[in-house]
Amino acid sequence: MGGTITAEALGSLDRPGFVDAVGFVAEHSPWVAETAYERRPFADVEAVAAAFRGAIEDAPAGRQLALIRAHPDLAGKLALAGDLTEASASEQASAGLDRLTPTELERFTQANALYRERFAIPFVICVREHAKESIAAAFDARLANDAEVERATAIDQIARIMRLRLLDALCTT
Repeated sequence: MGGTITAEALGSLDRPGFVDAVGFVAEHSPWVAETAYERRPFADVEAVAAAFRGAIEDAPAGRQLALIRAHPDLAGKLALAGDLTEASASEQASAGLDRLTPTELERFTQANALYRERFAIPFVICVREHAKESIAAAFDARLANDAEVERATAIDQIARIMRLRLLDALCTT
């Protein structure tokens, strides 16, 4: 499956072409693609994903924090208003977050607020690897983390999100 461009072809693009082709995988943060571009050549989609992961892991703390904060709340105001990026809307729908009951929506709203209050960042999880029940359980479990662990967890989850988006965007055969 995947998109129409190979990792090898992606690596041969100039910087603006590269960012245009895959910059969207890092939510409102084209700097990640700009940094990943420097890690060419790419043998395959996993190499592209590793370049994106490396770009965020090697970034200064302030940039990492901005990337985390660029992510929307799950089933939050942006989702309810229809203002998510296409990728985020699709991902949240894949976990059923666009079809929550009023009780479930209230639970997610409260969990988002508690999480933001505790960590000053949105709760980030690779929703494509979860169902709404396991996401709710992850909220509870991760609220027990300290801020440093939670920021590292958010970065890992973002890398997972980016990898899945890259698998969708690139031709893997």
